Amino acid sequence: MLSSLSLIFLVGLAMAAICQRLKLPRIIGMLITGVVLGPYILDLLDPAILSISAELRQMALIIILLKAGLSLNLADLRKVGRPAVLMSFVPASCEILGYFLFAPYLLGINRIEAAIMGAVLAAVSPAVVVPRMIQLMEQKYGTQKSIPQLIMAGSSCDDIFVIVLFSTFTNMAQGGSANIMDFVNIPVSIILGILLGAIAGYILSLFFETAYAHKHCVRNSIKVIIVLGVSFMLMSIETWLEEIVSVSGLLAVVSMACVLKIKSIAFVSKRLSEKFGKLWLAAEVILFVLVGAAVDIRYTLEAGIATVLMILLALVFRSIGVSLCLVGTDMTKKERLFCMIAYLPKATVQAAIGSVPLAMGLPCGQIVLSVAVLGILITAPIGAFGVDLTYKKLLTKEGRTNDANIESNAG
Repeated sequence: MLSSLSLIFLVGLAMAAICQRLKLPRIIGMLITGVVLGPYILDLLDPAILSISAELRQMALIIILLKAGLSLNLADLRKVGRPAVLMSFVPASCEILGYFLFAPYLLGINRIEAAIMGAVLAAVSPAVVVPRMIQLMEQKYGTQKSIPQLIMAGSSCDDIFVIVLFSTFTNMAQGGSANIMDFVNIPVSIILGILLGAIAGYILSLFFETAYAHKHCVRNSIKVIIVLGVSFMLMSIETWLEEIVSVSGLLAVVSMACVLKIKSIAFVSKRLSEKFGKLWLAAEVILFVLVGAAVDIRYTLEAGIATVLMILLALVFRSIGVSLCLVGTDMTKKERLFCMIAYLPKATVQAAIGSVPLAMGLPCGQIVLSVAVLGILITAPIGAFGVDLTYKKLLTKEGRTNDANIESNAG
């Protein structure tokens, strides 16, 4: 396992550096590393590490969500309001509709199978989107209209909505029926996740504040370990309660980090954010190399042009959904275009659930996995590269407009 970790870090970072030098997103190099080192090409990764790949990917995702929550300004998010709520389900619904309408004709599957495929592909990837939105917030691009905050909030809830629909559609495909409670569970999962995380964050902030007041020095590294431990517990609570009530562990993690930022002493939350930013450097490599390792290149080669066409057509539906969410806002055409680009990439959810229909023995299993694999390979680079290439052209840097107005008035 140690040799596998060595390859993941060294080759992954080397490929990321090469892509960065070529002006390509680092994620492309990491994904390619995973595909090449994985079991379907060179097979250099220890089966033991592949067996815990899903858990390692989840840990990496938790780290970036903690960083996101500690960077999120709720006051800015309140300015966004309605569009943030709509972004959590409208674009995904539009993309699923695209698959439902056209996949039967292009890929020869039935409507329920098309809905399953749409649910697998409809989730945006927070692991791709969130780090870039954090970077934009730090550089003050689009923050005047809370655009990075809007995209971060929407992408966090989007995954929950899609995964619940995926469970419903697979149940129907196995001969079951859609239960109204499956759909009721979506808002319940979101609300309970936020409440659970808020309680955990408040308790942690009290603990850190009390320790500081009594001059008990809790090192920042220890705080990071404590926060990580509580985050893992929140994710476990989601699993423990799944037979009783739906709770979103991922949203609980983000909510906890947000409350920590609000309630903690300013320098504590800042130090925590910096620490998790450094942790993400390692977690990012693990996440995307292992996502690449989950890709079965044989299915990808068999997929064909029709599959690529279906993915691109569904992205058009998704972009229409994003534009509908932004109706009535004061965003410019350029800013709306940026939101559409930022909502394109897929990776984590597709890698996690793309193979589930095949494992369940559904007739559509192989084609769903093929589309999931191609979806990652096409949209993750397009979305990541699109954001990196366009944000300076499409978004306004906070202060630039004000400075321009001052200069104009002075003239």
